[in-house]
Amino acid sequence: MVVALSALAGASVALCACETPGNNVAGTADYDGLKQARDACVARGGELVLKDQGDPEYLQDYVCKVK
Repeated sequence: MVVALSALAGASVALCACETPGNNVAGTADYDGLKQARDACVARGGELVLKDQGDPEYLQDYVCKVK
């Protein structure tokens, strides 16, 4: 029983490590990714906007338009 619980605890820690910020290999537009992209764009004097015909679910469909 103790061994099974230890294995379950280890597996849950391993799964949590997969979801740390910055591990977004799928390119989905999550809060952290959009915030980082927006901050970088604003620092360059631009505004982060969705491309024409872009899918708001994917980070690569956003572009920084400099004002």
